[in-house]
Amino acid sequence: MSDFRAASIPLWAKRGHFRGVFRLFGCASLLSLGLMLTAGWGGRAAAVEVSEGREWIRAGDYRKAAEAAGEVLSKNERHEEWRLLQFEALLAEGRYPESYHIATNALRRFGSSLRLRWAAREVFLKNNDAERAQEMMEDLVRLGTQRFSVRDAASVVALGRAALLTGADPKAVLDNLYERAKTLEADSRDPWMAAGELALAKGDFQLAAKTYEAALKKFEKDPDLLLGLARAYAPNQRSAMVEMAGKALEINPRHVGSMLLLAESAIDAEQYEQAEEQIAKALKVNPHDAEALALRAVIRHLRHDLDGEKADREAALRFGSSNPAVDHLIGRKLSQKYRFTEGAERQKRALALAPDFLPAKVQLAQDLLRLGEETEGWGLADEVHEKDGYDVTAFNLMNLKDVMRKFRTLTNEHFIVRMEAKESELYGDKVLEVLEMARTNLCAKYQVTPPRPVIVEIFPNQKDFGVRTFGMPENPGFLGVCFGPVITANSPATQKTGVANWHAVLYHEFCHVLTLQLTRNRMPRWLSEGISVHEERLRHRGWGQQMTERFRERILEGKAKPVAEMSGAFLTARTSEDMQFAYYQSSLVVDFLVEKYGYSKLREILVDLGEGVWINDAIQKRTAPMAEIEKAFAAFARARAEALAPGLDFRKPAVLGLSEPDAKVAWEFPTNAVVQRAFVQRLLEEEKWEEAKAPLRRLAELHPNHAAADSALVLLARVHRKLKEAAAERDALERLAGIDADATEAYARLIELAMDAKDDSAVRTNALRWLEVSPASMPAYRALGESAERLSRWGEAVMAWRSVLKLDPPDLADVHFKLATLLWRQRDAGARRHVLLALEEAPRYREAQKLLLEMASARPAAVRREP
Repeated sequence: MSDFRAASIPLWAKRGHFRGVFRLFGCASLLSLGLMLTAGWGGRAAAVEVSEGREWIRAGDYRKAAEAAGEVLSKNERHEEWRLLQFEALLAEGRYPESYHIATNALRRFGSSLRLRWAAREVFLKNNDAERAQEMMEDLVRLGTQRFSVRDAASVVALGRAALLTGADPKAVLDNLYERAKTLEADSRDPWMAAGELALAKGDFQLAAKTYEAALKKFEKDPDLLLGLARAYAPNQRSAMVEMAGKALEINPRHVGSMLLLAESAIDAEQYEQAEEQIAKALKVNPHDAEALALRAVIRHLRHDLDGEKADREAALRFGSSNPAVDHLIGRKLSQKYRFTEGAERQKRALALAPDFLPAKVQLAQDLLRLGEETEGWGLADEVHEKDGYDVTAFNLMNLKDVMRKFRTLTNEHFIVRMEAKESELYGDKVLEVLEMARTNLCAKYQVTPPRPVIVEIFPNQKDFGVRTFGMPENPGFLGVCFGPVITANSPATQKTGVANWHAVLYHEFCHVLTLQLTRNRMPRWLSEGISVHEERLRHRGWGQQMTERFRERILEGKAKPVAEMSGAFLTARTSEDMQFAYYQSSLVVDFLVEKYGYSKLREILVDLGEGVWINDAIQKRTAPMAEIEKAFAAFARARAEALAPGLDFRKPAVLGLSEPDAKVAWEFPTNAVVQRAFVQRLLEEEKWEEAKAPLRRLAELHPNHAAADSALVLLARVHRKLKEAAAERDALERLAGIDADATEAYARLIELAMDAKDDSAVRTNALRWLEVSPASMPAYRALGESAERLSRWGEAVMAWRSVLKLDPPDLADVHFKLATLLWRQRDAGARRHVLLALEEAPRYREAQKLLLEMASARPAAVRREP
């Protein structure tokens, strides 16, 4: 159970004054109990009739199971297995009052059953009787210390669950009770279920998955275990989650938990009708299921049906008025929709019902941190961690807080930027400059101004970014995230794989700040992302997702999502290309709306969303009926796709009946992209550089915006370099740099060519381009420093060489001397310090010695003091 950090089981039992009694459940006592169990305690005889009843439960025939249990118990009231099965069947169908009456009577006949008391506790909680539920906990405490009460694996599990609720160490419960129970009865699934539930409750989804996978090898086709595995997969493996939930429903078509997990997934994808279908199915099985009613309340809230939300919430609390899980679930789902203010309000409601309900407290901590309410947010996270050191989220947040204490804060009137100290020295001022540029361009355009400084946090460690952003160290490919008043971003200086223009990232995220503010965070993801990508492209030709050949193919094959289903594109994305296409499609819808209806209508749609109008209704209200929009957008997208390199033929060779692309085939199909590229590749492999130029030039002319790694411009530059045709190579690379804002290799080569040509302006331009992607690139700063000096841009040159110095260069003496020379040119007193440092590194540095003598002979009045 490595790295096991988590929170208390999400049930709402009071701990009360029985905490002291449960000191008995410390590690030593639990171990002793485990040893007693392995010494040969317990064992229960399986009855065929009970097994048959279990099969009815497994298949979802709860009514039949309840009736059979009633018949057996009418003849033998002391049959414990049937009594437990009867409770399970009645609760599954929401027959709570009936189960309450039966539980009250049954307890008189089962004076020492731990399992019955755990089951009765659930019955009482679902009948608004928290006092009787607490009595069951007291009985479990008392009976758990009596040897005769712990007869079987299921009793051990009941004892473990009770121990967890009263503050026992989760790992001790897992190791000394649940694991021991598995060995006590190999044919009991209860310990596996309990261990999986514990891992899920603590946020250890990897351990949960491992537990349920192992259990399903022993207990095949068990819908409850399949549901547990689906929940373990839910955070990171949606398709696997759907598959497992589907398998559970194949076995038990009335399996409420699986229906509701699918409903949650549909809500996440904004497929609300599908979610409502699953919820309706669940409520047909159990009309009082609190989770189902809470999820329906979420949908009602998202549709601005506040009366409906209130009614569903009240219905969810009807049989458990002190149940904090209802408001916690509603708030958690709202927060997942970026409605953090509304989500926080629900967590506060949950905590008003149960002040010690840690899941609500840690969720509230995250909500507040995302809202910029940092003092209270960090305080709550600390409180949760103090109470439960196994809460994964709180544990990670506390570690993050320690990391962020070392960050440096940069501020101006509009922004609070937090960065790692060394990085802040390198490019912190540039961060503020880019953010101010975004603010100037976008606030006026969308007629909105943030009411307080926007917080921007940049993390050099991706795991820290993941914790701050998602509550867990995993990062599913995000460069930055905006919550509204808070932006989090991965540091561009420490990118391990791939590159991205961090100016574009900040511009994109600040655009989210404004659109989320306009809509009060009530906008679908596709529209939020679409506007940000749209604005990126307007700002710079090379920013944002562009139409590509693969996107063209998808659109022309009819694989683009309808506007009404656009958010599903993000949730169902299985590959990086799927996700990029989701961003591009979203921006294409925004392009369409702006071109056809204008920015004023787009802004009106955003304002309507803020008032609670449903997205499709808002679009129809401000533009045209949705059916007309869908038809017009499909035509718009198709036209955009066809406009990509219209002179090129993108048909596959197989369609044309072609095999190997030799010179004859290439001559016959001069505009076929696939044929020409394959032919060029053969020429390059054979090093026929001169022959490759003509087809590459033709491809570059026909597809001038192609910036992929195999683009004609990239290959043409390579050919010219092989032929030592510097001017032509430089021309190809300049064209590439104009359409690709991440082309660091092209920038580096352009710097070399510009230096050879003594074109200092071009050196400077490409050094600045390079730093927009890699702000910790020492070669880029060197090139900037050298070119700026020759262009008499003294301040920029000093900044560049100071940046080189911060990157620990191997030629430390030379860099200090360079800075000393630049500063002395301006008669800056700081020059003396750098020349001395140069001599400290290299005492025989002749030029530095001469400069020091020159400084010594200068008149004091001629020297400016270093600020």
